[in-house]
Amino acid sequence: MKSYKELIVWQKAMKFCKELYLITDKFPKNELYGLTSQLRRASVAIPSNIAEGQRRGHKAEYIQFIRIAFSSGAEVETQLLLSLDINYLSREDFEKLNILLDEIMRMLNKLLQVLSL
Repeated sequence: MKSYKELIVWQKAMKFCKELYLITDKFPKNELYGLTSQLRRASVAIPSNIAEGQRRGHKAEYIQFIRIAFSSGAEVETQLLLSLDINYLSREDFEKLNILLDEIMRMLNKLLQVLSL
């Protein structure tokens, strides 16, 4: 593989970030430096760590960065649940993001398994 941009998981993570940015734009403005910022940073960390890990050129580093991306996904998942609980997210927006995130997490898990062989 020549570029991280060819990875379907990176492409889906980028799509997820775009969706999350659009949806969190509807959050209360007083959350701009709170939950909105946290969600956005954690979501951006997913494709960023996939890209950085792939470009490092060493398998062990790649695995570590995929683990970090996976951890960021868990952070986002937690924050999405909180956002739903406090009514910042509609059920529809939550489901849309959750479905995308679940797919990304499964793909990251599979990538970790393949890299660890």
